[in-house]
Amino acid sequence: MPDQIVPLDPGFATVQPSAADVVVVGGGIMGLSAAWHLASRGVRNIVLVERAELGSGSSAKPLGGVRANFSDPGNIELGRRSLEAFRRFPQRFGADIGFQQVGYLFLCRSGAEAADLEGATEVQNALGVDSRMVSPAEAAAINPLLDPAALVGASFSPGDGFAAPGAVVAAYAAAAVELGVAVLDRTQVLGIQRTGDAVESVTTQRGTIRTGAVVCCAGAWSAGIGAMAGVDLPVTPVRRLIGLTRQRPVPYPRVPFTLDLSTTFYHHNYRNGLLLGISHEQEPGFAREFDFGWLPELNAAAAVCAPQLEHPDLEGGWAGLYENTPDRNALIGEARGLPGFFYATGFSGHGFLQGPAVGELVADLYLGRPSFLDPRRFSADRFRAAESVLREVNII
Repeated sequence: MPDQIVPLDPGFATVQPSAADVVVVGGGIMGLSAAWHLASRGVRNIVLVERAELGSGSSAKPLGGVRANFSDPGNIELGRRSLEAFRRFPQRFGADIGFQQVGYLFLCRSGAEAADLEGATEVQNALGVDSRMVSPAEAAAINPLLDPAALVGASFSPGDGFAAPGAVVAAYAAAAVELGVAVLDRTQVLGIQRTGDAVESVTTQRGTIRTGAVVCCAGAWSAGIGAMAGVDLPVTPVRRLIGLTRQRPVPYPRVPFTLDLSTTFYHHNYRNGLLLGISHEQEPGFAREFDFGWLPELNAAAAVCAPQLEHPDLEGGWAGLYENTPDRNALIGEARGLPGFFYATGFSGHGFLQGPAVGELVADLYLGRPSFLDPRRFSADRFRAAESVLREVNII
């Protein structure tokens, strides 16, 4: 699953159109999902622009986890609906996305964490998610790398797992191009023009595209895109690092995607090795250089709940960007005061797994149709009123 950037495809546009009904900014899973869902609903004259290569931003370097194991009902529904889409990818797109249904295991090591997971599991079950609370002994039976003595309990959702982000991005890109979307990589947005409360055009280094609608799916770069249009998108880039252990002649046991809520330590299988990491505190910024400065923190966490993984034999890894919002939940909606400026960003580490459902939601927003979920709970306007801020327990 390391860097899976989508190469230039002969089907991609080479000339920037001078006009479009919709301009999608960002060529990761979110932008490509939105473009494909718009096109599949009959919207024509869509242009997607990506400043580098498709999937080269946050979509190139996630953990690849796909799950409905959340505590907020909106996040649960986005995850559940996306899981259904990931399962159907081979049939719908003819693409093998490497989906492995190994489950998700959230560990709790305090009574408060256990209470939070119990409440989240109840909400998940009410919304049709197959998840359950398990004892420390059962958690260690599911993942033999764990020390049950360190745990109070865990929640397990066997229908969850992980997939290959690059394969998903490539499938959406090919399908969008087939439906007529003009996909332009290496095309940087330099400005967004508006007249009063209407979007007028988007300017790139290739020229100007007249349009009445923009969809900002620029991930960690979204605050800058929003500012060009006078729209406040509170998104902060933060570096996150992931390590890969050396491949072993005898593989590790097959384990679920396992996350320790107390420390944010996580791991899952990667071929005959493991992918592991921790949400090490970083200064905000766009730096994406890889280093091993987070290892002492990871070792301390592993020593408590998974002693076998302390001092892992790492052969490398990568660094990517979280696109954090103040409450670590997504921004999805249409800008207040600027109709025609839509956004799907700020996913704070769970964008890949919500991408299919969010693309569908954005398409319905643009078309003014009722959707499977009321997006108002994810509006950027929620930060105008502190009581509207979302609380999500099952994130790291």
